[in-house]
Amino acid sequence: MYCKNVKNMEKRKYPRIEIKKLSVDVSDGIGFFPGVVSDISRSGICIQDLSERLNGKVKKMVIVVSSQDEHFKMNVRPKWSLKSGLNTSLGVEIVTVPLGWTEFVINVEPIFTNTIWGEVRL
Repeated sequence: MYCKNVKNMEKRKYPRIEIKKLSVDVSDGIGFFPGVVSDISRSGICIQDLSERLNGKVKKMVIVVSSQDEHFKMNVRPKWSLKSGLNTSLGVEIVTVPLGWTEFVINVEPIFTNTIWGEVRL
């Protein structure tokens, strides 16, 4: 998975959570491209299986992340892109956090059991 191989992961504010069954549509201002979300955090998303035609060097993009029940439209800033064959992977920072996104992420964050404090989320 490309997202795990990216340098500077230690600079992230929140841990990434691997996730399945989230699709995404990405607009670079010129085209509109479908992709798959491979991991998320409260402030970032890793997107895979995007068309090689996507311009990962633009300064801002609009994406719509869709689960079975919810859709989140957000403005994002590309942080890195990696082309591999006909596909592109993209790491983005969320600029405008939509209503409900933080709650959605919190609900999929792993819960850790600690003997001192009980259950703790990251």
